[in-house]
Amino acid sequence: MRHRKSGKILDRKVGPRKALIKNLAQSVILYEKVKTTQAKAKAVRPYVERLVTIAKEPTLANRRLLLRRLPTENAVRKLIEVLGPRYKGRAGGYTRITKLGFRAGDRAAVSLVEFV
Repeated sequence: MRHRKSGKILDRKVGPRKALIKNLAQSVILYEKVKTTQAKAKAVRPYVERLVTIAKEPTLANRRLLLRRLPTENAVRKLIEVLGPRYKGRAGGYTRITKLGFRAGDRAAVSLVEFV
């Protein structure tokens, strides 16, 4: 039974799953839109939204917190300098998931994750 267990497993062990979410979040932040499977899009969305919420207040402690949660400095810099001020007045809902159909090779549902 999986009562009260949140999050998607994505058919991976814990380490590779965390790495996948971090790298996908970094791509969403740097390129502002990423095409991926629907399951991965739904898994990365809350992670990215939490990071943007942290970046809205650009303190040293928040920068260090973001550095722990993202693999590169470039993504943290963009969060603090560009995305944080852009969404300063917004209470939440910084990202949008748009369904694109199905992939040709394996018929996996494909979605676009982008900033609003």
